[in-house]
Amino acid sequence: MVSCDVEFETIFRILRIKCHLASKRVFFFVVFFGCIGSSLLCADFFWLQRVGTTLRCSAQSAHCSGFSCFGARALVTGSDASGPDPQLAVTMGFTGFGKKARTFDLEAMFEQTRRTAVERSRKTLEAREKEEEMNREKELRRQSEDLEPTSSGSNVARDCSKSSSRDTSSSESEASSESSDDELIGPPLPLKMAEEPVNRMEEDILGPLPPPPGEDVEEEEDDDDDDDSEEEENPVQKIPDSHEITLKHGTKTVSALGLDPSGARLVTGGYDYDVKFWDFAGMDASFKAFRSLQPCECHQIKSLQYSNTGDMILVVSGSSQAKVIDRDGFEVMECIKGDQYIVDMANTKGHTAMLHTGSWHPKIKGEFMTCSNDATVRTWEVENPKKQKSVFKPRTMQGKKVIPTTCTYSRDGNLIAAACQNGSIQIWDRNLTVHPKFHYKQAHDPGTDTSCVTFSYDGNVLASRGGDDTLKLWDIRQFNKPLFSASGLPTMFPMTDCCFSPDDKLIVTGTSVQRGCGSGKLVFFERRTFQRVYEIDITDASVVRCLWHPKLNQIMVGTGNGLAKVYYDPNKSQRGAKLCVVKTQRKAKQAETLTQDYIITPHALPMFREPRQRSTRKQLEKDRLDPLKSHKPEPPVAGPGRGGRVGTHGGTLSSYIVKNIALDKTDDSNPREAILRHAKAAEDNPYWVSPAYSKTQPKTMFAQVESDDEEAKNEPEWKKRKI
Repeated sequence: MVSCDVEFETIFRILRIKCHLASKRVFFFVVFFGCIGSSLLCADFFWLQRVGTTLRCSAQSAHCSGFSCFGARALVTGSDASGPDPQLAVTMGFTGFGKKARTFDLEAMFEQTRRTAVERSRKTLEAREKEEEMNREKELRRQSEDLEPTSSGSNVARDCSKSSSRDTSSSESEASSESSDDELIGPPLPLKMAEEPVNRMEEDILGPLPPPPGEDVEEEEDDDDDDDSEEEENPVQKIPDSHEITLKHGTKTVSALGLDPSGARLVTGGYDYDVKFWDFAGMDASFKAFRSLQPCECHQIKSLQYSNTGDMILVVSGSSQAKVIDRDGFEVMECIKGDQYIVDMANTKGHTAMLHTGSWHPKIKGEFMTCSNDATVRTWEVENPKKQKSVFKPRTMQGKKVIPTTCTYSRDGNLIAAACQNGSIQIWDRNLTVHPKFHYKQAHDPGTDTSCVTFSYDGNVLASRGGDDTLKLWDIRQFNKPLFSASGLPTMFPMTDCCFSPDDKLIVTGTSVQRGCGSGKLVFFERRTFQRVYEIDITDASVVRCLWHPKLNQIMVGTGNGLAKVYYDPNKSQRGAKLCVVKTQRKAKQAETLTQDYIITPHALPMFREPRQRSTRKQLEKDRLDPLKSHKPEPPVAGPGRGGRVGTHGGTLSSYIVKNIALDKTDDSNPREAILRHAKAAEDNPYWVSPAYSKTQPKTMFAQVESDDEEAKNEPEWKKRKI
């Protein structure tokens, strides 16, 4: 049992935990004690009594750890000791447990915040009251200027208003000082509530404050309205035509234009079968296309249009099969060709005659539409090129076939509009292919090709560009007569365009001219009144295509002389042509070719390694620094030689030979006369032939030649030819 006493004295510990809750301190004492040894197995009452005696002794002993003294002191005092404890320093090695916790008086803090808010609200109300008084004085001055006889009455009213406003302000200030508990905390009151009785101010205000009413604000709003009305009255100011760039497509008509939805790339097509790609961000001031191809071989390009996602391009040419290519010009799909021997075109899988135009669906990805000379309008899906999706067959009022010349989707994609050769415009519901929803039979003159139909951005108005030199505007909600019509717009191409401005306030179209008979124009009409408000002279050729991009706010124009022009305004337009105009033209880089074959031997010894591979460009730069290699060749010497150089025709043998080699020794005389010139000399002094026959035949004998007729007479009868 004695050993047990010693163990309790050495193992005893007290852990002091300090906590702070609501500016109070509470000390908790946890006493852990245990026993080691076999004596713990004896559960005897006397052993427990000895344990209690040992605990009491350990609390008073000086040779223990000292924790028991601290715990007893804390229980007695009930508060923290402000000064250092020498006994704690001797026992534990430190004088305290840290700084005293900071206490906060929450009630005092809330009171101070409330007073500050009340003071700010009072100052704000006083400032607004002063502003209101000034506004009232201005109003009274204006009234006094208008009504001079009643000036005295106005002064009285002014004094009354001043006194009343002062009284109200003094009463409000007194009320705020007396009833501080009822004052508002938060944003200040608006003027409307300030003008009401003081009791109104005692209510709470929630939510944002309305703008203060006043004549100055109303005047500013009136000025803004006037400015807006002026801008609305002058939509011509929004036309971006201050600057232009010219893209050289070719020498023939640019018959198709397409711009992707983001406005980064432009694609052009023409009568020369070429399709060219232009990248505004990649072009410099040279304005060159980065790719040119012929997707439809020897067929003219009729229409080009980017899909609504910008990843595909619909190519419509003079053939019966439309193609879809990607942004880089690679073919994605080609529509199938139908059977031209089937009478009912609805039973064929594709078009059987030349195409006119095509259009992408504005909402559904991968769906597009084409129209053809086989009197059908067909919708397609990119995933299924082997058969069309649906077929629309335009008909006359008598039920006969009629050829559609152009077609388009509405802005929401629910309607399909087509213009036909008989002058009619027919509109179908996209899901109903049997009968048209709207049909106007005399929209344009019969026998003329309507080149374009397009919907406005709000979807309620349809514009049609006719082959009868007219431009008409239609309301599809009342499709019984045109809203407006403009004439005197000559067109000579079956794909002359018209389009709406991005704000739907203007309509744009182009005009055609004969070669050498003037310049083609881009004409702007106001949609509300349909007046010709502006014109732009494009070039000395016809204007075929026009496109006004809504994001870029730039106008693209295709002309009849192979040019594609882009009109823009540096302040009103975005990106597009502005990106390539600021770039300087790049210099042509020389082809970098290797001067010699280079064999890589990484493990060879340094003495056997070949020099590092060098390019032609670096070698040329090095040669340029060499004075001998970069020496300019001297021009040939004219006249006698000088400076150690021999002239071109000097006195040496080589120069004489060179000079005579180049002489012209051709003889243009008659050869018979040239031979007979030597006849007399040969007869008098024979040298070649006559001496050989001088002995055997001294007298020259020539054979006598008989004519064919004589030979025929001397022949026997049996040899003569029988006819």
